[in-house]
Amino acid sequence: MSSISTHVLDTGLGLPARAVPVRLSRITADQTVLLTEGATDDDGRITGWEPGLEPGTYQLRFDVAAYASASGQSIFFPEVTVTFTISDERHYHVPLLLSPFAFSTYRGS
Repeated sequence: MSSISTHVLDTGLGLPARAVPVRLSRITADQTVLLTEGATDDDGRITGWEPGLEPGTYQLRFDVAAYASASGQSIFFPEVTVTFTISDERHYHVPLLLSPFAFSTYRGS
């Protein structure tokens, strides 16, 4: 089974994005099931999620509006949703790079 972690960096401030609420869900043909949720630590990371993910489609939802409000920023995207496929038994790291008017993500290591 696979594991997952994430890391959010505020590239506008040049700092880790602390206390970003994140939800991990599994998506099937008929439903979306919330598996776990948490918030990024002082280094912008969530590393403790080890739910034993089987192959399938998953989604990370980053509550950017909550982070923007807490950090006194105005950010164009109130949430970022990243949908991805797990196909084998490896660790999956999905970072998010965030700025006031843009974001990007990639498959990390």
